[in-house]
Amino acid sequence: MPTDVHFLVADDDPYAVVQLQGVLDERSAQALRGALLSVVADRTPAVIEVTGLRIDDPTVLSTFGEVARETADWPAGQPVISVPAAVADPWRGVGFRLADGDRRAAAFSTETLLRGSLEPMPGAARRARELVTEACARWELPAVAGPACIVVTELVNNVVAHAHTPMTVLVGRGADGDTLHLSVRDWSHTLPVYGGPVPTTAYGGRGLLLIEAVALRWGVSDLPDGKLVWSVVAPDYED
Repeated sequence: MPTDVHFLVADDDPYAVVQLQGVLDERSAQALRGALLSVVADRTPAVIEVTGLRIDDPTVLSTFGEVARETADWPAGQPVISVPAAVADPWRGVGFRLADGDRRAAAFSTETLLRGSLEPMPGAARRARELVTEACARWELPAVAGPACIVVTELVNNVVAHAHTPMTVLVGRGADGDTLHLSVRDWSHTLPVYGGPVPTTAYGGRGLLLIEAVALRWGVSDLPDGKLVWSVVAPDYED
């Protein structure tokens, strides 16, 4: 955790509240970035309260901009910054959604997010597909179910084969109503690497190639205590 910035994380159904207190400077900004990403990955969705945070150098606000860009395609979307209206102006260009004062709850809808906790064992991918199928049926996205099941299968199997840690699968409905956002969070620092097409004689190595073929976009977020791999799937997407 940053030396000069203190975290207080409270689960406040239906979201977690991350209270930041202390002085944020250039030295502690990078540590803050990693810590925030881990908290948001584990406590999605989240509200970040910055009322007790002092920022003497406005350039360090770019740290929050990095977190905003990193989490933009995560299933729950970006966390919300809760800041009093009187001091909100410097935060408007950061990239986060703002919730002035106590009006933070309106930023989230728990009806558009499903979560599953899985162990790295045979059957994990099947359970993940069931979660995706349930989400597509609930949100009336039948055209997304097929490609989304392909993506989540590869993401989960990658954890089972390489990470060997428990995982959290999140499925969220995109703000546009037509896309499905997926993520698999594990506690391994081994990052998937897409190296392009593999030889037809190769055994394995096609997981990320499949994701690349059917997903609208995907990426990896390196966390201080592991990683999160995310993907956005749209209906009838063609590369």
